[in-house]
Amino acid sequence: MNDKHDAICRSIDVDFDEQVEFLREMVRVPTDTPPGDNAPHAARAAELLDAMGLRAERHPVPAQEVVACGLKSLTNLLVRHRFGDGPVIALNAHGDVVPPGEGWTHAPYGGEIVDGRMYGRGVAVSKSDFATYAFALRALRAAGLPLVGTVELHFTYDEEFGGELGPGWLLANRLTQPDLAIGAGFSYGIVTAHNGCLQLEVTVRGVAAHAAMPETGVDALAGAIAIIEALYDQRAGYARQRSRVAGIGSPTISVGRIEGGINTNVVPDLVCFRLDRRMIPEEDPGAVEAGLREVIEAALPTGCRVEIRLLLLARSLKPLPGHERLVGALQQHAGRILGEPIVATGSPLYTDARLYCEAGVPTVLYGAGPRTILEANAKRADENLLLEDLRRATQIVACALHDLLRG
Repeated sequence: MNDKHDAICRSIDVDFDEQVEFLREMVRVPTDTPPGDNAPHAARAAELLDAMGLRAERHPVPAQEVVACGLKSLTNLLVRHRFGDGPVIALNAHGDVVPPGEGWTHAPYGGEIVDGRMYGRGVAVSKSDFATYAFALRALRAAGLPLVGTVELHFTYDEEFGGELGPGWLLANRLTQPDLAIGAGFSYGIVTAHNGCLQLEVTVRGVAAHAAMPETGVDALAGAIAIIEALYDQRAGYARQRSRVAGIGSPTISVGRIEGGINTNVVPDLVCFRLDRRMIPEEDPGAVEAGLREVIEAALPTGCRVEIRLLLLARSLKPLPGHERLVGALQQHAGRILGEPIVATGSPLYTDARLYCEAGVPTVLYGAGPRTILEANAKRADENLLLEDLRRATQIVACALHDLLRG
């Protein structure tokens, strides 16, 4: 580490109490998605960013587009700081979260700190990186070093629904054209590839009948069960199909939601279920969808009808030429600050960062957090973040940005 990196890290240390309070404020404003009424959080984030001297552009997505995607309100935030002529590096984190659920021993929206950890829904995934990226940029500005290029903060609010109204919307409307991108991640690994995801809604229709005379109807639930069993029979084949990317593993399939029926004493005439099929980077999404549709149609019992609707297609994140610049800069400083080698790896998850990749932007995931989702209790009760990981990730990102922009 040289004197310039020292100055950047000292600036983050000096402002760290303020950074923790910034994160606490991000946690305190609920952003449960669904229902996805997230414009109030964007307003609060913009207020805090403006107070830091980071002017936040507010880009509300038209209401009809928001409602069509099943959300209530959505405003994307974009901060730009230009140091000089040079590359544009985007830092993206999402503020929307899954609802808290039950089992919490800390207030889900309290931002409580116990033994050096902050607890709250979204504190690890990924409101933490609102704080990581904002204070990394602030430290770069405060250091007053000669840099070239532009750092942009992209704070968006529909990752849980696929990201098309977040990064996808910003890119499609040409509000940003970055050369490199870093998406929200964890401190002890740099993610360079991740799975894709295909979600389908399958509606099975039968004929209602009195439960005393079930033979006079067509049982839609029996039809749905036959289809689900056929889909789950595919799992053995998936397990034999391994990705070449370390950390990703095999394709998976699961049915996450099922509903239907009229009453306990009526043979159900309609059952609807939603399936989630994770795709390794080597798979072709079109072929995967066609295969699923074939399995569903073949398993459909006589007398039933089926409708299949595409809910989500999230393509895999894949390494693009140029991503090695991001990996090298982050690895150098992460190894030094964390005191251990930090590997570049794949992840079985999917994120909205893949939309930068689809736009041709070399992208990696890196930010504040532990080694695994499970350690953070992400999307479970008592989600938490070790605050020292927040400090160190901010220093790592800021120092890496310095190296990428030093000309």
